[in-house]
Amino acid sequence: MAGKTLTRMDLSEAVFREVGLSRNESAQLVESVLAYMSDALVAGESVKISSFGTFSVREKAARVGRNPKTGQEVPISPRRVLTFRPSHLMKDRVADGNRK
Repeated sequence: MAGKTLTRMDLSEAVFREVGLSRNESAQLVESVLAYMSDALVAGESVKISSFGTFSVREKAARVGRNPKTGQEVPISPRRVLTFRPSHLMKDRVADGNRK
């Protein structure tokens, strides 16, 4: 299942081809959108992209974990984690891609 990875460069190249902005403007647009999304997530807001999915930040409480190799208990500190929940349309599209 090792496939190609979509990068920022790929996104800016797609904007360049589809929208017609210069390559530099396309790269700046992609960077601006990603920075705006990141800033919203850092502030604790959710980012919902219609027909794609929702990015949100979840607070995880402190807990006691266990080192699987030694069995030793290790405290895990509270933290914030990024979660992504795909839309039903995205789930269906990915599932259809598996059937081809």
